[in-house]
Amino acid sequence: MESTTETFLDNPASFAGLRGREKLARIPVKPVVPPSVPAKPDWLKARDPGTHAVRRLQRLLREQGLTTVCEEAACPNIGECFGRGTATFMIMGALCTRRCAFCDVAHGKPLPLDGGEPGRLARTVARMGLRYVVITSVDRDDLRDGGAGHFAACVREIRELSPGTRVEALTPDFRGREDRALDALQNGLPDIFNHNIETVPRLYRAARPGADYTGSLELLRRFKLRHPAIPTKAGLMLGLGERDEEIVEVLHDLRAVSCDIVTLGQYLAPSRAHMPVSRYVTPAEFDALSGIARAMGFRDVVAGPLVRSSYYAERALDMAGVRSG
Repeated sequence: MESTTETFLDNPASFAGLRGREKLARIPVKPVVPPSVPAKPDWLKARDPGTHAVRRLQRLLREQGLTTVCEEAACPNIGECFGRGTATFMIMGALCTRRCAFCDVAHGKPLPLDGGEPGRLARTVARMGLRYVVITSVDRDDLRDGGAGHFAACVREIRELSPGTRVEALTPDFRGREDRALDALQNGLPDIFNHNIETVPRLYRAARPGADYTGSLELLRRFKLRHPAIPTKAGLMLGLGERDEEIVEVLHDLRAVSCDIVTLGQYLAPSRAHMPVSRYVTPAEFDALSGIARAMGFRDVVAGPLVRSSYYAERALDMAGVRSG
């Protein structure tokens, strides 16, 4: 049986979630592990996370009762990003209402929203002296606005204590709650609005049960219509079984909804219970796709084997020419 140990070991009562095989037991398309999987290549080597800077930041996060997606999703860049004193904060708890086959965040019934979280997050950002913050969350299909109001509260609190800090919101799709969510976000708009498309439409049922490709594109389109001056951003993982021509089609679809920034990175299976890696995309292939995306008119493209949606997000913001309002 897969472990269901929570990151917050000092507060086990707050956790009642499932990971691994238990989490994925009820999804419509079960991951099939092939007899052999490709060997991980040399270029997929991340920095050792066991540094003093990492341990210091983890202690600070525990003190404030905060979660980072860096830890929850086992991001390969945790050592590098924590070493720079940056992190992607995951709000609204560590339990997700969905069971995506590529993700290691635990599934379960979330706890009620913590009204003190936006303030704690803002104080932590101020204490760390961050100039750029990414806020993301689990899916909260149990909430009428999908948690968008909580996003806005976090943005407002950060701006109150750290007016020079720029904020990126990496949101869920708010499926079925888009109108309420977009209305709620207006109470605390980010400097960049990010929603990951994740993969090609053919693989959605296997990789993202509960999500909808067209719906994700529509969220990006509708946000841009409401706020044309705010850059929009989306990310894709490669290595789930997609074909190159399908990636190019997704890039075209993103440009069609005026998406400004795109990230492309290598998928890494969190465990043998998750969707297997179908291939390791070479750095040269990432460079070629980056060139294709730039030729389409994206304002910035961040592509490479270890790239994740929030990897060097502050650099992408600078390259897009955005300044905090």
